[in-house]
Amino acid sequence: MRLIILITFNFFLLLGFSQSTTEVTPPKNIKTIILQELTSERQVPLIELGKTLVFSFDDINGDEADYYYKVSHRNFDWSISPLAKSEFLRGMDDQHIQDYDNSFNTLQLYSHYKLQIPNSDVRIIKTGNYFLEIYDDNEELVFSKKFIVYKNQASVKTEIKRSRDLNFINEKQIVQFTIKPKNDFFINPKKSIKTLIFKNNNINNCIKNLKPQYTIGNTLMYRYDKEAAFWAGNEYFYYDNKNIRGGSISIKNFYINKVYHNSLYTNTSRRSEPYTYNPDINGGFVVRNLNSENHNIEADYVKIHFSLENYENMGDRKIYVIGNFNNYKLNESSELKFNTNKGIYENTSLIKQGFVNYKFITHTNDEIDHSLIDGNFYQTENEYTVLVYYKNIGDRYDKVIGIGIASSTNISN
Repeated sequence: MRLIILITFNFFLLLGFSQSTTEVTPPKNIKTIILQELTSERQVPLIELGKTLVFSFDDINGDEADYYYKVSHRNFDWSISPLAKSEFLRGMDDQHIQDYDNSFNTLQLYSHYKLQIPNSDVRIIKTGNYFLEIYDDNEELVFSKKFIVYKNQASVKTEIKRSRDLNFINEKQIVQFTIKPKNDFFINPKKSIKTLIFKNNNINNCIKNLKPQYTIGNTLMYRYDKEAAFWAGNEYFYYDNKNIRGGSISIKNFYINKVYHNSLYTNTSRRSEPYTYNPDINGGFVVRNLNSENHNIEADYVKIHFSLENYENMGDRKIYVIGNFNNYKLNESSELKFNTNKGIYENTSLIKQGFVNYKFITHTNDEIDHSLIDGNFYQTENEYTVLVYYKNIGDRYDKVIGIGIASSTNISN
């Protein structure tokens, strides 16, 4: 009996360690994945405890496939937490996504799936990091999406500063903040407090686990320079094809070949150009069709033809087009290829109709460079989010107890 118990324990232990700490990339037929709080306009997967999570995606196979969802609780580092499912959920997950509909009056057929939590089957009762995992009817994992549930138990005052390092004063933005509990003192904050700072809508591009530099009363002070520095980057490019049959300031032409095609005007490298203010939505995208009532199922899919003119030698670097529309993923579908006849880099991506932010980055030897194409300018408007995690003595999981948000529009020296 002891041997059976030991084998069973080791099996579940190995199963837990086998859980990935990174999102599983969806297959090519899964598009337009959106996860955000119901009442929020921010396209960030942050949900306040007790509020409603809204999750949706499209399957362009359009065959009304059956999908099921599971929710898993994670530690600060996204490894699986020791909590049993009954400790962070009320009800049962592993349920069929029943809210779906087929596209209407579109060239590209697709099925649109929508899920809200809480629902009649399940609700989340603990803060922390989570994975939402989508399975098919063969119980195989199709893709997964990170999200974070928080509760406002501490105030997080956040400011954006220019770098104090004169070498980077015009290129970097610094995130400085203070944390103050609303009701009590933190116990041993250098060990019990963890922080996560990310820029715009991308929770995967973050600075982790800065320690408080000093304490005034029950307030923790974070006044880092180098350690809390982000490259400022540049404003996002954008296009708007809500009117799918017309040109615009960014769309050169359209045509139909099985589906709609939009060719964008060729972008150029902005690294050596002076900074120009260009309002954006920080990498987000908004699905919309000018002539529809229900954008979710009446917005069509369009093959967008990106092109980039760049004369700098890329060497073995690869160039990608990224944004919230493709979850900032660097893969074959987002890579630009060099067209020797035209002398430009090109990419064609199938993207749902609407207003889309995008930018170009380079990648080599596991190093991502957000600035080689577009440069870094301290004036760039970016939004920064600071999350505070707390794990007291005896706690079994990392609670998310505070959130701070600041824009570099108000950057100061």
